Amino acid sequence: MTKGHVLITGGAGFIGSHLVDTMLSRGFEVSVLDCLMPQVHGDADLDADGWPVYLNAGARRIKGDILDDGVFAASLDGVTHLAHLAASVGVGQSMTNIVDYTRNNAMAAAIMLEILSKGHHQVRRMAVASSMSIYGEGEYRSLANRENVTPTLRSHEQLARREWELSDNGAELEPVPTRETKLLQPASIYAVNKRDHEEMFLAVGRALGIPTVALRLFNAYGSRQALGNPYTGVAAIFIARLLNDQPPLVFEDGEQKRDFVHVLDVANAFATVLENDQQVWEICNVGSGQAITVNEIALTLARLLKKNIAPEILGKYRVGDIRHCFADITKLEQLFGARPQRQFEEGMRELIDWVATARKPVDRSATSMAELAGNKLVV
Repeated sequence: MTKGHVLITGGAGFIGSHLVDTMLSRGFEVSVLDCLMPQVHGDADLDADGWPVYLNAGARRIKGDILDDGVFAASLDGVTHLAHLAASVGVGQSMTNIVDYTRNNAMAAAIMLEILSKGHHQVRRMAVASSMSIYGEGEYRSLANRENVTPTLRSHEQLARREWELSDNGAELEPVPTRETKLLQPASIYAVNKRDHEEMFLAVGRALGIPTVALRLFNAYGSRQALGNPYTGVAAIFIARLLNDQPPLVFEDGEQKRDFVHVLDVANAFATVLENDQQVWEICNVGSGQAITVNEIALTLARLLKKNIAPEILGKYRVGDIRHCFADITKLEQLFGARPQRQFEEGMRELIDWVATARKPVDRSATSMAELAGNKLVV
């Protein structure tokens, strides 16, 4: 007898496919609902039906778009747990494809929740993928009085002067781990979508009495990442450049700090939340709890790939980007006992080992840069 039946939207993707493996290993029946978006899966090795070959054969597969009439409702047969990961992902692209992103993210969530509100289902627990991007800037502390502050987003005038760091009325600030209580300042359409996404799920989940957890994912990386997608995670984009003997393109000065969390730690966080029986409606960060600069990422990947290629520091900024943001991961551990298990270099080696077995990626950075520049989103 299984522990339940989990439906994973976007389950053929990078994070979703690892969650499929994890839930099956924990004794759940698993169904995958995925539209197999070409931007995500176009360069992957696919089977005769268009599914990525890495997807676990133990999962039931449903090819379909949540936006299409009847698709989500039909996928709920026997489902007791819901993990919603399907989304259009990309801060920069979201600022040019505003309608598509809002339709695929916010409207898709609305369709799912309206169907759940009708009550013709057995769903008793939900987890939804949110994003660190909804914070805007991370949390900071004043060097003058050691108090935490929430600075305003950097102005166009400041960025035009190439003054990258934040200040508060002229006072110098230092970044500190970002807690879930921080004021949200979404700086892109993708971030706005994700903020709406998590609030919609929590509001409806609470109203329906379905325990719901929104997981704010920091920068996930690892095997099965879409290396040819120029709007995916920075590690994959840098790898695609390096494997094509091109330098990683680094915005600003490369000293901006991020939190990189291995995909298996992300999958474990989702699985732990779904398997837990607490009656909660909560938001939790999912990160490593460690800060690393973008320059360090580029240099580490070049070393692991044995490429003597330094990053190209562009000295430009991308509209919608923020300076520093890394996670305080205390809450997830306190509530659910989930902690990341993989250190950065260990995780990056796993990613590189997988890259060695995958098809060489197509570097599409020039296309994405031209699109952003054409829409005045890179200055």
